[in-house]
Amino acid sequence: MAGNWLPPAEITGSGRPVLRPGEIECSTLSSVDLLSEENPGFPHLRSGLLILTTHRLLWLPDSTIPSSAGSAVFIPLSAVTHIFPLKKSIKAMFASPRIRFQASAGPQGQVQERGSKSMAINLIVRGKSDVESFLEKFWEAWRGRGWVEDAKSGSDGPSASGSGSGSGLALKMPVVGVAGILRKEQEIWESTDKNMQDAFQDLNALMSKAKEMVILAEKMRMKLLSSSNNNAGSNDEDMGTKEEMQDWLLSVGIASPVTKESAGALYHQQLSRQLADFIRIPLDRAGGMINLIDAYCLFNRARGTELISPDDLMRACSLWEKFNVPVMLRKFDSGVLVIQTKSYSDNEVFSRIKSLVTKADALRVGISASDAAMTLGVAPAMAKEHLLAAEGKGLLCRDVSPDGFRFFINIFQDVDADYIYLVKDHGIYADWISSASTQRQG
Repeated sequence: MAGNWLPPAEITGSGRPVLRPGEIECSTLSSVDLLSEENPGFPHLRSGLLILTTHRLLWLPDSTIPSSAGSAVFIPLSAVTHIFPLKKSIKAMFASPRIRFQASAGPQGQVQERGSKSMAINLIVRGKSDVESFLEKFWEAWRGRGWVEDAKSGSDGPSASGSGSGSGLALKMPVVGVAGILRKEQEIWESTDKNMQDAFQDLNALMSKAKEMVILAEKMRMKLLSSSNNNAGSNDEDMGTKEEMQDWLLSVGIASPVTKESAGALYHQQLSRQLADFIRIPLDRAGGMINLIDAYCLFNRARGTELISPDDLMRACSLWEKFNVPVMLRKFDSGVLVIQTKSYSDNEVFSRIKSLVTKADALRVGISASDAAMTLGVAPAMAKEHLLAAEGKGLLCRDVSPDGFRFFINIFQDVDADYIYLVKDHGIYADWISSASTQRQG
C-alpha cells in the first residue's frame, strides 16, 4: 500500500539501505511514524527507522520492534518544497515532537519531483532523539542539493586582468626604492596566489576522481555480492579475477561509514548492520571464517579516518543475534573469537583434516598447526583451534612435547575393547600398522 504513495527503497541483507552514487548518510532517528494527516488514504507507517541522507529521506521498518511493519520507502529531497519549523508551545512540550514538511506529488498522489500537487507529511518522533539537531541537518541537506549534478565538471579559471595579462609583455621596472620593493612583494604574492589556485584546482580534481572511484567500487561490490550468491560454481580463472577484484574493493573502502554523529543513539545498531554487509567479502575469501582481529583491521582500513574502537566492534558483533544477518560471532573453547557465516560447517573442515592426518607421513609423525594451516589456507592460530575442535569431537589425539603439539588420528575408535590384541586388516588401525612397519623396514 505504501508503494502507491512512496517509492520503495532497496536494502541489504542486514537491513542497511543501499545508497546511491555520491549519497552520504547525515542523521538517523528511531521509532518514527510517517503519515499525512491531510490524505486519509496515505499509509500510516509506525515505529520505523528514519535515515536522512544527502539525497533522500528513508523510512525502514525496525525488525527489532514487532509493531513496525511495512516495506522500506523513501522520499526524495528533490520533492520537498518546504520545511516547517518546530512548534514551540506548552502543549508541544508534553507531546511527541513532530517534523512537518511539504512535498510535491503526482496526479495519483505519489510523491515525486516537480509534481502537480502538494501534500503535507508529518514525522512523529516517539524515540528519545535530538529532534532539533535532526531538523537542522534536514535543512542543510535540503539546501545543499547534493542530488544535483553539476553540468560543468570544471570551469576555467578567472581571466587575467589587463595588467596581469600584459605583464608578460611589459618591461620590468627596476627595483628601486620603497616603491620598487613594494612592487616586488606584490609580484611575489600574485605568483604565490596563482600557484595556490592551481594547486587547489588539482586537489579538487583529485578529490572528485577519488569520490567517483569510491562510488564505482561500491557498485562493483554490490554486483560482486549478488553474483557470488547466484553463481555457485565457476572456473579457476573467474575465481582468480574475483579475488583480485575483492582485494581492490577492500583497499578502496566504504563510501559512507556509519558514525556517531550521523547515527546518534543507533550508532552500534547501524554499525552492526554495516559490518555484516562489509564482512561478507572477506569471509568468502577466508572460506567462511575469519579471525576477529583480522576483521577489525580490515574494517578500520575500509573506514579511512572514521576509526572504531575494539569495544565498538565487540558491541556491533554481539548485536547480530538480534538481527537476521547471515553472519555470527563464535567463541572457541580456548577463548579465541572469530566471525563466521551461519552456513559454515565444521564437518567440511574435519574431513579435510582427516584426509591430511591419514596420509602415510602423518600416521607416523603426526601433524602440527602449521601443517594444517597450509592445507586449510588459514593462519596457524586458527588451524590450531580447528585441530583442538577435531580433538574434542574424538577425531584426533594430541601429543604434547617440547617441540609443541602434534596431532594424530584417533585409532582407539577401531580398537575392540573385548579383543584389544586383535590386529585388523582394514581401517585406520591397519593403515597405521602398515605405515609403522614400512618405517621399520626402511
